[in-house]
Amino acid sequence: MLLNFKKNKYGNKKVNGYDSKKEHRRSLQLKQLQKERKISKLEEQKVFVLQESFKNNQNKTIRAIKYIVDYYYIENGIEVAEDVKGFKTDVYKIKAKLFQKKYPNIKFIET
Repeated sequence: MLLNFKKNKYGNKKVNGYDSKKEHRRSLQLKQLQKERKISKLEEQKVFVLQESFKNNQNKTIRAIKYIVDYYYIENGIEVAEDVKGFKTDVYKIKAKLFQKKYPNIKFIET
């Protein structure tokens, strides 16, 4: 029997449900920081709406544009959105810019 395993497009290997080793390592670090009370309200895969859905001039519903950050947390009273990236796609670059424009009070970090 031949098993067909789909290779990840960017060469990442999933680890314990995370998209990459790097993302898994960062998760462990952030969980430790939360345990030490250096950060709080840690959330993984938090969804932010960049543009609401709407109906166009032909009355067709256009879906909302959403951006999912890998990690969201509070550090020293500051909201932080963090994305772990190995490869930055064109779509990612656009959404990251839109996120920073729409949510200027959230510190945006790429690791």
